[in-house]
Amino acid sequence: MAQQLIKKIVIVGGGTAGWMAASALAKFLEESATSIHLVESSSIGTVGVGEATIPTIVGFNQFLGLDEPDLMRRTQASFKLGIRFDDWAGPGSRFLHPFANYGVPLHDIPFQSIWARARAGGDRTPMEAYCLPSMMARDSRFALPPPDNNNPLGEFGYAYQFDATLYAQYLSEYAMKRGVQRTDARVREVHTRGSDGYIESISLDSGERIEGDLFVDCSGFRGLMIGESQQASFEDWSHWLPANRALAVQTESVAPPVPYTRSTTREAGWQWHIPLQHRVGNGYVYCSNYQDDEQARETLLRNVEGKLLTEPNTLSFQTGMREVFWKNNCVALGLAAGFMEPLESTSIALIQSGIRLLQTFFPRHGYRQCDIDEANRQGREIYQSMRDFLILHYKLNRRTGDPFWDDCRDMEIPETLAHKLAVYQSRAYLVEYGDEPFKEGSWLSMYAGFGIDPESYDGRADRISETELGRSLEQMKTIISNAAKLAPVHSDFLGNYCQAPLVGAT
Repeated sequence: MAQQLIKKIVIVGGGTAGWMAASALAKFLEESATSIHLVESSSIGTVGVGEATIPTIVGFNQFLGLDEPDLMRRTQASFKLGIRFDDWAGPGSRFLHPFANYGVPLHDIPFQSIWARARAGGDRTPMEAYCLPSMMARDSRFALPPPDNNNPLGEFGYAYQFDATLYAQYLSEYAMKRGVQRTDARVREVHTRGSDGYIESISLDSGERIEGDLFVDCSGFRGLMIGESQQASFEDWSHWLPANRALAVQTESVAPPVPYTRSTTREAGWQWHIPLQHRVGNGYVYCSNYQDDEQARETLLRNVEGKLLTEPNTLSFQTGMREVFWKNNCVALGLAAGFMEPLESTSIALIQSGIRLLQTFFPRHGYRQCDIDEANRQGREIYQSMRDFLILHYKLNRRTGDPFWDDCRDMEIPETLAHKLAVYQSRAYLVEYGDEPFKEGSWLSMYAGFGIDPESYDGRADRISETELGRSLEQMKTIISNAAKLAPVHSDFLGNYCQAPLVGAT
């Protein structure tokens, strides 16, 4: 098979993962003769609770050439500048994880060392004062990053809060306009070659048999092809990320949408609040070892605002990843490849990373094991980096007295994360392992938000005079504060840019 041309791609499963894959591959291969066939069953529901994203989604949509205002109208979307964490650092606490860096370096000295030097001298200015999206989010303001910006203090990313089901529908229209064929059926059997285990075809409950050269598994937790056919084992991470249940419910809006997702700790987990233009997505992620399902339901419904639009939908899951997401001629995306739980909205980003690796190592002229191995190596690094970032939230929590949170705070953590945390605590240095999905600003937001004060900092910071230090930090704060005040209120921006029709309106 090493020299066989890739003429036909078969995607099993629709939903967000399937239609993102179909759209991206249709665009990627638009100048080729490769065909794409997606099989999904309308009788099989999708998870459909994902509503929040991170900034990588903007680049994905730009790659496809999507019109952002139209997309946002069609998916009821609002903008997202970051995630606000309520009560994670103790009762009454709140901090934002913004999609941006903090401050700017001075004399090539990283900003966190400048901030730590000022803090050691008694300056109590919070880190958020040096971050534009943090200050905009505080007053529910939003503006798009200026395309010709030449001031690093004005650089930031943004994402969307949207209806994931509507997003998948939007992409299905895009993909089918570009030649993707869709079949509504269930997969009955996966046929492999006895010689090497490569997938040759799938049989449907309609009796149809579909052959292909490359098979993309978007079948959800089941992993119909990557797990059942290709026998790629699942690596369990629940000892680090123990939440294994989620309840999701939609409610009416009681206030204009804010430009951030909110995460609030509860007894055995945390609750999300995601404001779209005309409704709110709510959910409770918890561990069934510490709270039963009925108690969890009561916890969620007791803490939502607005009239219920749906009944709570229950999802059971296990955190972890496949040992490999690519085996033979089968590539797994989305839940078939792994799941990290909803914290920090990583699911769609992980779909994107898998698509990007498939594009990078696309077997246009056949399969080579070295390419597959490298794709899997990079994929594992991405998953592990995201895993460590999520574990950090639980490890640093300061909610005491609840067994779930106490156990999370006391747990052993991966060595990669322990090293990062130790080095920052020692000298305000941010360790990075390669091209990590969450950059330095994200990690710094966690350290500062949880009150981790480094014991020392870059020694060069002590060479800066008190006068220059104070003047420089004050200038940064002033520039950011003034820029934030100029941004329109988020709901006003939405109204002018991408006002969505009321659901059901004609």
